[in-house]
Amino acid sequence: MSTKKSLPVSIRDATDQDMAAVQTIYAFYVERTPVSFEEIPPTVEEMKNRLAQVRERGMPYLVAEEAGEVLGYSYAAPWRARSAYRYTVEDSVYVAPFVVGRGVGTALLSALISRCENLGYRQMIAVIGDSANQGSIGLHRSLGFRQEGVLRGVGLKFGRWVDVVIMHRTLNAKGKSLPDGTPAPE
Repeated sequence: MSTKKSLPVSIRDATDQDMAAVQTIYAFYVERTPVSFEEIPPTVEEMKNRLAQVRERGMPYLVAEEAGEVLGYSYAAPWRARSAYRYTVEDSVYVAPFVVGRGVGTALLSALISRCENLGYRQMIAVIGDSANQGSIGLHRSLGFRQEGVLRGVGLKFGRWVDVVIMHRTLNAKGKSLPDGTPAPE
């Protein structure tokens, strides 16, 4: 349990103007940690393209800010491309390294879960790079995710084999219409 005081962040929809800060946050994880399996940080322009793809799908892409500074981001994306998976999403959450353990990730993931539930999605999957990533595993567990498995040594980064932890959470969308507007099945 962190003894650091939680930051009073506000959560809002991301904009193109946020992508420079988002890129800086993500670049830290790409360049210095095995939690992202990318090895070269995407450009700001590429981050804007990724934001546009999430928005085109009608899915949430959120940022956390305090005093106008973006301190983290989260978004939902399709879990897989096949149509049967259309009500299952994958989450991504990244926070600035200087605010880790200050509640920013919890605020972002909580808001993302709520948004996805309101949109009618039924399942959320977390694909966590590095089984040593106890911060992300603990964050997801604290918000109701269960660990479903570990894929051992599926990534190679910084000269070592890196695991992937798969976690899962059912979204409480009972009785709500599905994301495409059709009534939910019983």
